[in-house]
Amino acid sequence: MAKVLVTHQLPGQQILQLPDHCDMNIWMGPGLLPAAGLRDELAGCEGLLCLLTDKIDASLMEANPQLRFIASMSVGVDHIDVKAATARGIVVGNTPGVLVETTADASFALLLAAARRLVEADRFVRGGHWRVENAWSPEFFTGKDVAGATLGIVGLGEVGQAVARRAAGFGMKVLAWNRTPRSVPGVEAVELDELLAASDFVSINLALGEETRNLIDERRLGLMKRDAVLVNTSRGGIVDEQALADALSHDRLAAAGLDVFEREPVPDDHPLLSLPNVVATPHIGSATEATRIKMADMAALNMLAALKHEPMPHCVNPEVYAS
Repeated sequence: MAKVLVTHQLPGQQILQLPDHCDMNIWMGPGLLPAAGLRDELAGCEGLLCLLTDKIDASLMEANPQLRFIASMSVGVDHIDVKAATARGIVVGNTPGVLVETTADASFALLLAAARRLVEADRFVRGGHWRVENAWSPEFFTGKDVAGATLGIVGLGEVGQAVARRAAGFGMKVLAWNRTPRSVPGVEAVELDELLAASDFVSINLALGEETRNLIDERRLGLMKRDAVLVNTSRGGIVDEQALADALSHDRLAAAGLDVFEREPVPDDHPLLSLPNVVATPHIGSATEATRIKMADMAALNMLAALKHEPMPHCVNPEVYAS
């Protein structure tokens, strides 16, 4: 019977089917499985069900030559060296589509929170600073209107389109840039530089890859309006974080709402964390109970298919099956 490793306890019902088809080892903690532990626990395994926090690189695959399939409980697979996996005939599965609406909700939540300075205001009240002598003034925690503003969406995939639908409810004008042209009703397709210069809000909703790493760099941040708000719920690494911190701290940008960072967990001394005009969350774009259960079930079904020597329902490198 094939041996498989599951790097974390998972919700849902589909994971319960796996022991009937394999010798399953689940990491029970405490915490996340460390890299050294992953290498040790994976020894002798044909299958791996991992999280986005597990780095699956070429050296790990080389150290485990018996590995033949990987199922990740994630949409993005930038934590997996897919090219190396394909070269070794290792099939890789993910969980696409399931977190579209949930992540779009998170994008808009960050947009609203940053625009209306909700986190700053919450800290002000909880810190005991709201008193009779400063109870209200015309400039008291003034933010930025969302209704009727222009939203620029960078990446018009399923999540980007879901963000656009939410923007319609606020009467926003929606611009979008996509690496490959895509026509969506109610959305005006423009070049990226034009989008950045014209938008009051910019939402990043595309995958991280070599073409998109540091896509929003110092030059492109410089194109944005001084009172604009940047939101990123896709992947860290798409935005140059040092350049973003510089723009925010020198009043070249109004605010940012960030759910993702290039290095996660984000270091305590990260320059963005010291800025009051940044709303930061710990990669919770898909964090609803229903969505996480769906993701876990999809990952388990990918694993189950591989154990039965069937194609994974959601495979990112289907060319492996043709080899």
